[in-house]
Amino acid sequence: MEAGRNVEMNRDAEGIRDVEVSSMKKYIRIHEKDNVAVAIREIAAGETIEIGGLQVRAQEEIPAGHKIALGEIAAGGEVIKYGCRIGNAKEEIPAGCWVHTHNLGTALGELLTYEYEPVGQAHAEQPEQTELPDASFMGYVRPDGTVGVRNEIWIIPTVGCVNNVAQALAKAANNRLQGTVEEVIAFAHPYGCSQMGEDQEHTRRILADLINHPNAGGVLVLGLGCENSNIEVLKPYIGETDTDRVKFLVCQETEDEMETGGQMLDELIAHAASYQREPVSVSKLIIGLKCGGSDGFSGITANPLVGRFSDLLVERKGTAILTEVPEMFGAETLLMNRCESREVFEQTVKLVNDFKQYFMDHQQTIYENPSPGNKKGGISTLEDKSLGCTQKSGSALVRGVLSYGQRVEKAGLNLLSAPGNDLVASTALAASGAQIVLFTTGRGTPFASPVPTVKIASNSALAGKKKNWIDFNAGVLVEDQEMEKTAQELFDYVVAVASGKKVCSEEAGFHDMAIFKQGVTL
Repeated sequence: MEAGRNVEMNRDAEGIRDVEVSSMKKYIRIHEKDNVAVAIREIAAGETIEIGGLQVRAQEEIPAGHKIALGEIAAGGEVIKYGCRIGNAKEEIPAGCWVHTHNLGTALGELLTYEYEPVGQAHAEQPEQTELPDASFMGYVRPDGTVGVRNEIWIIPTVGCVNNVAQALAKAANNRLQGTVEEVIAFAHPYGCSQMGEDQEHTRRILADLINHPNAGGVLVLGLGCENSNIEVLKPYIGETDTDRVKFLVCQETEDEMETGGQMLDELIAHAASYQREPVSVSKLIIGLKCGGSDGFSGITANPLVGRFSDLLVERKGTAILTEVPEMFGAETLLMNRCESREVFEQTVKLVNDFKQYFMDHQQTIYENPSPGNKKGGISTLEDKSLGCTQKSGSALVRGVLSYGQRVEKAGLNLLSAPGNDLVASTALAASGAQIVLFTTGRGTPFASPVPTVKIASNSALAGKKKNWIDFNAGVLVEDQEMEKTAQELFDYVVAVASGKKVCSEEAGFHDMAIFKQGVTL
């Protein structure tokens, strides 16, 4: 086990948002310690930029979102961005040169040891905070006290064999909606049988979580009958249910599953139709935080914006959940040192090292990241990606650490064990209780998740080009708009979504879910 060199590299990162932007909007220097700047627009070869009284002449074209060396960086020297090391130079990099994968490599190791060195509020017991004015949204209060932001009927197949039946039932039932019921949705997946060990447990936990999700006013659990995760096996994971809200159908035990299923759905629709939206404190909101298709602007605009939103929500006693553990690698100490206690710190260390061990057990490179799209957008190493990614967590203390499929219990900022895959991670957020997912992106994606998924563009070009995908533009932060103003606009937008405003993927009729698979298929 290697000693944790990156423990040292992140300690002085509290000024991570001290952004220096050129008056001509050509570049951003994120932290005063940085020896690279990020091009806001393409910088032509021969063009000169002025930063901190120093003039730097571009030795080659620097694409928008990519890094330019502000001074000579020796071979093996640290490249600093966000005030932290994002890797080491593979060769000497002269001032004004493009800094990217061809001359920059990761400096990270395998399993690390960490020391709890709390910063800021984590140093001491929390002082009493001034109560902020409460905000509210119009939600659906369920009998168990949970709150939904949608009033949908969900069909949850226990096994992939009945996916087509589930989808046919949903299509037919959508012609028979009543009252406040918004849609009948079938969540198809390929699992529930031919699985072993943790894979089977993952399937059962995620399905049970979705069955209990408050965005569903009614649920039809649709089984085949001979599968490993059949309804009787699944029931202990689900727990006690309201028979008016959750109904079970085993296809092999009924003569006509379409007729029987249709009748059950009509009963569920009639039950859910009685729910009405009512004012609810935003303290009841649980928001998932995720990014995908990131670019060089993601860590400058969209992710810090979501971080500020998260702080605004947590300050009002709401809950935020950050996931995609592999994209914490290289920035994990920023989170560890914000843990509210040593116990939470130890849980976070386990969260990170267990995920690294998962890679090693499968003989895969831990730092096989960023993706081709990330690299094209200007992200060079996993440290580069992670330091931008973790900014979605804002500055709040880490209050809880959740295993995959575990429901959130503590208000405030929580960390969730799940991979970086967009669909798997977003489904995991919903399963842990998130009613809405905020998804930042610099490349764009049309996907959805089981809950409303707000797409936040890191740049205005993407927001303008893909208006059918993007719900909110964070690119204005490198134009003329202030962070606090933009954060309040995002907060108001999320409240509107929680109150019924549909996001782009909902308008398109998209609903996705994916379960984390790790092992053998029989």
